[in-house]
Amino acid sequence: MSADQQTGISAARAALSGVAAEPGVAKPDPILTAAGVRRAFGGLVAVDVEHLEVQRGSITALIGPNGAGKTTFFNLLTGFDRPSRGTWDFNGRRANRMRSYQVARAGMVRTFQLTKALTRMSVMDNMLIGASSQIGERMWAGLLPPLWRQQEAANREKALELLERFKLIDKREDYAGELSGGQRKLLEMARALMLDPKMVMLDEPMAGVNPALKQSLLEHIKGLREEGMTVLFVEHDMDMVHEIADWVAVMAAGQLITEGTPDQISADRRVIDAYLGAHHDAAQR
Repeated sequence: MSADQQTGISAARAALSGVAAEPGVAKPDPILTAAGVRRAFGGLVAVDVEHLEVQRGSITALIGPNGAGKTTFFNLLTGFDRPSRGTWDFNGRRANRMRSYQVARAGMVRTFQLTKALTRMSVMDNMLIGASSQIGERMWAGLLPPLWRQQEAANREKALELLERFKLIDKREDYAGELSGGQRKLLEMARALMLDPKMVMLDEPMAGVNPALKQSLLEHIKGLREEGMTVLFVEHDMDMVHEIADWVAVMAAGQLITEGTPDQISADRRVIDAYLGAHHDAAQR
């Protein structure tokens, strides 16, 4: 582990060191605050989160058993779904009425469990399409090349730097559909950084990734924190959670049941019950 990475971990964990391990606990410097967020599909309540704060500059894991509502909660926060009720603020701005593209422009970007790479476009074109506020997309400006050529060149240079960083530079002219599952995950993360986000939300970043690429992805996620970004990720792999998370929030049946450090969460009876069932021990007797 590099000195910069150790410093990043220390700073994030030091900021959270005095925070109680309880659901909805206040954080010293939250970048995201959600209150009373509920999403019901008819009679089924998928999400019912009373309060959640995400500490700025930290890596926070959102865990829970299948069907806990984690991805639905992600979809709500990033504008891909609408809540039945509830509000949330991101970086000091009310965000619950924003559409997905507005959320991204505000600095909160996400990846998906099933990657959304545009498979019939090249890797480079996938990167360039992720850049924001492109002048050349405006009808009047498109007729005046001097207005957009400089920006396009800057976007291309930035894309090349990110592809180099994520070890995809040799794939830049390949179709995205030709990449492996792990490489698509890398591409999606790299494309998200084209927006210079303040917070990156990763939905099961390790799903479908072969062991050879897992460590690379882990290092890239740690690198986001070292660059001052906040990370919130959904994951089932507890080894990964212990390795990179500063804080863990646990959902079950749509609700936030507890929060804490990885060590605190691993020993929490509420978490064990959520994963194994409240009557697990009794059934073993």
